[in-house]
Amino acid sequence: MAQFPNAPKGWRPVDAEKIAKQQNITLTTDHWEVIRALQRYFKLHDKPQINRRELTDALDEKFHIKGGKKYLYRLFPKGPVSQGCMLAGLSNPAGNVDQSFGSVV
Repeated sequence: MAQFPNAPKGWRPVDAEKIAKQQNITLTTDHWEVIRALQRYFKLHDKPQINRRELTDALDEKFHIKGGKKYLYRLFPKGPVSQGCMLAGLSNPAGNVDQSFGSVV
């Protein structure tokens, strides 16, 4: 998986495609770029708890030139962290999904 060097063990692009289809998303080059960025972030910050705010800020900074958060929400309308992590085969950071109110995903 040379295209996804930081992918979690057992994850395959076809898995993301299936989930995306269920969520009415057609994965484009831009989506894959965000998925790779998420996987890289998780690999570089390999710790029990990923900080949701730090991850959101890192994504906003990385994709600032393309529009930052607005750009990311256009790609992932249910949330770049929630939806992005799901497609990337990653666990949602603590506090990203409020179980008392249900998930936004």
